[in-house]
Amino acid sequence: MHATVTRVTERILKRSDTLRKAYLARCETMRSQGPQRGSLSCSNLAHGFAACGPDDKQRIRLEESANLAIVSAYNDMLSAHKPLEHFPDTIRDAARAMGCTAQFAGGVPAMCDGVTQGTEGMELSLFSRDTIARATAIALSHNMFDAAICLGVCDKIVPGFLIGALSFGHLPFILVPAGPMASGLPNKEKARIRELYAQGKIGREALLEAESQAYHGEGTCTFYGTANSNQMLMEAMGLHVPGSAFVPPNTPLRTALTIAATERACRITALGRDYTPISKVVNEKSLVNAIVTLLATGGSTNHSIHWIAIARAAGFIIDWQDFADLSAVTPSLTRIYPNGQADVNHFRAAGGTGFVIRELIGAGLLHNDVATVWGNGLTHYTREPLLKDEQLSWQNAPVDSADTSVLQTAEHPFQAEGGLRLLTGNLGRSVIKTSAVDEAHWTIEAPAKIFDDQSSLKTAFDKGELERDFVAVVRYQGPSANGMPELHKLTPYLGILQDKGFKVALVTDGRMSGASGKVPAAIHLYPEAQAQGDIAKLRDGDIICLDAKDGSLNHRVDDGEWAKRSCEPSTATSSAEAFGRELFMSERAGASTPETGAISFGWEVDNAAGR
Repeated sequence: MHATVTRVTERILKRSDTLRKAYLARCETMRSQGPQRGSLSCSNLAHGFAACGPDDKQRIRLEESANLAIVSAYNDMLSAHKPLEHFPDTIRDAARAMGCTAQFAGGVPAMCDGVTQGTEGMELSLFSRDTIARATAIALSHNMFDAAICLGVCDKIVPGFLIGALSFGHLPFILVPAGPMASGLPNKEKARIRELYAQGKIGREALLEAESQAYHGEGTCTFYGTANSNQMLMEAMGLHVPGSAFVPPNTPLRTALTIAATERACRITALGRDYTPISKVVNEKSLVNAIVTLLATGGSTNHSIHWIAIARAAGFIIDWQDFADLSAVTPSLTRIYPNGQADVNHFRAAGGTGFVIRELIGAGLLHNDVATVWGNGLTHYTREPLLKDEQLSWQNAPVDSADTSVLQTAEHPFQAEGGLRLLTGNLGRSVIKTSAVDEAHWTIEAPAKIFDDQSSLKTAFDKGELERDFVAVVRYQGPSANGMPELHKLTPYLGILQDKGFKVALVTDGRMSGASGKVPAAIHLYPEAQAQGDIAKLRDGDIICLDAKDGSLNHRVDDGEWAKRSCEPSTATSSAEAFGRELFMSERAGASTPETGAISFGWEVDNAAGR
């Protein structure tokens, strides 16, 4: 193992010792009680299987075979989840063929940041994760189950599933995705048309036509944003059927993988010899594996928040220093949009998840000695599935990349380090995704231009007020202010100005999503403005220096002048009590910092450095 990976893993385990032991003790208590259908009263149990057929009722009554919970994010509005519509039928049939049963235990909400981007609905996005976690727990609360299969793909859904699943840590869980849609309009062309629209050179109809060509059918969006980062990390943590992340929906192979997930879930319950609860799979080693894989593939910055929350649900404390230390030794192996022009279908064809995981294991950057839902050892995930004569099998991932512009080896990476850096300084702590940013733009020193919402920046752009070097400061976008929405709508405007030769950057206490692009952006800054963070003291014209090379973010205001300043209140006029946002007031008020996962559960949270 690489010395830094070992050191970070041991550091996480040491700082989490008390918390992890308490978590495992809770899991053992739940395991020792077993599925509570065995101790339910006749009336309770009758309610639990009333809707089942006679054979399923008998199996559940005897308690000798596994009963699987199905928890799904299905809806037919969102392309990523439409394919899940018929998965429960496939799972029930496959479970019966194993002599087991499966019941649809519950659904969780699935919202799309692509639909809500730049709208009021986006302010519900971050805390939909915690709602999904709670909904997962409610679905499992009947305690009728020996294992669970979670159906879902997108941004907050997989983290929410994991947090909810870990609260039932004595049960095995397998996550089952739907797969990506077929490739559409090339990403470079999509970005070009968006910038033309932002400049007023084309109309809405032309923009809509281009977007419809990019997002055109069932399946996950094909760029490497948060949704597809989720799938990559499920492979690296051993929570998928191996190689299932990017298999297209509505294909025989996808159906075969769903059946295989069901069969495996039946085999790894406490009723058999291969008992593999999620509390065993999610540990300090698998969490580090997830972070390293995220960094090696240029994945979503959202996971610098979500994986901290997931870790906390499993009794571990991780922070941005862990991410930064691992990033410094993790090579960048992929070029997938927004870190390149290829999409995940192209990535899969070039070698895919198995290629990446094999390379990282070979470089000593992933722990191979881990439990997975497929058995001991991460090497299970260096293989890819295929159908031959209608039989599912696996073969080793390709030794050579089929396209070296998309996928490279650990020996010859695109960059020597991963794509995420920690920024510290007199404005607080933040992160920056550098993998998509040309190194010429990693450092900028320029006057601040202050905005308290996204629309104000667009208005200034339309008026021609931003034709100069500047650092856009977009504040009052943190978890406790408005739910920490993604600010991806700003990307075309800032990108246009950068292309014109101006030095521009973004500093914000909000998020920039898995689609963070070519403009340097210090994001997730805290203390946030709503919490009287120093970002609220900035004024137009203050000099800000963002330096991703040395990991710093500072204002250059004289100390005496700074001491006289107070925090400016938000000038934003939008209400936080419309479009459902009033229902999330308690989540905003109780949210922890981004570096502790922006958690709204009321857990005690702290970082290793005492922050």
